[in-house]
Amino acid sequence: MSDAETTVAELRELVQRFVAERDWHRFHAPKNLAMSMAIEAAELMEHFQWITTDASRRVGEEESKLVAIGEEIADVLCYLLAMANELDLDISTTVRRKMERNAAKYPAEEYRGRYGPDDPGTSAPPVA
Repeated sequence: MSDAETTVAELRELVQRFVAERDWHRFHAPKNLAMSMAIEAAELMEHFQWITTDASRRVGEEESKLVAIGEEIADVLCYLLAMANELDLDISTTVRRKMERNAAKYPAEEYRGRYGPDDPGTSAPPVA
C-alpha cells in the first residue's frame, strides 16, 4: 500500500504488533528509542557523507542507493513510531501544532527562499 492509502495509525499498529510479537516493550524505554533513532539517522547520513549537495539530489536515480537509503529511512520512522506508541503521543496533532508554531516563527513572506532573516537569499549554507 502506498502513502496515499496508508494512515499513520496503520503504521503505528504495524510497529506495535511487531514489537509485541517479540516482547520488546520492556526494551523500548523512550531513552533507548531516542538513542536507536539517532543511530539509525547517523546510518542514513552515511549515504550522503562524502558527496556534494547536487549528487545528494540525484541518489534516487540509482536503484540500489535508493533501496539502501529507504531502509535507513524506514528504520528511523519505525523507531519514531515506536516512541510515539510508548508515549501515547498523537503524531498528527503534534506535527500540526509544531507546523503552526513554525509558520508563526518563520513567516513565508519573510523566509521564502531564505534560511534566516539575515540571509540575502543565496543558496549557500550558513557558516558556523
